[in-house]
Amino acid sequence: EAQLVESGGGLVQAGGSLRLSCAASGFTSDDYIIGWFRQAPGKEREGVSCISIADGITYYAASAKGRFTISSDNAKNTVYLRMNSLKPEDTAVYYCAATLVNLGTCAPVSYYAYWGRGTQITVSS
Repeated sequence: EAQLVESGGGLVQAGGSLRLSCAASGFTSDDYIIGWFRQAPGKEREGVSCISIADGITYYAASAKGRFTISSDNAKNTVYLRMNSLKPEDTAVYYCAATLVNLGTCAPVSYYAYWGRGTQITVSS
């Protein structure tokens, strides 16, 4: 059974760093995209970054570019999101998700069929 599990969330001061992990299991194909999303209270879920497992191509939302880095360790079936220079506005529940639909870019939320349960990141000022 396909499953995604996030870890690495927590409380951090503004300007600090965290690394999130997304461990994937039960996938029968390596041709999929892993996306990181976040949702703050009262706001829509938004894409942060994504990576194509097949070819390693990465994408970033404007809010993440220059501060966040997505990477994958295919031997460990794990995707990471390194977050530097964290800001209070980064506070949210962060989710990883997988889609088998390759649009050549990060797909919209509705395209992702598999989701982790989320991990809370709180950035204090």
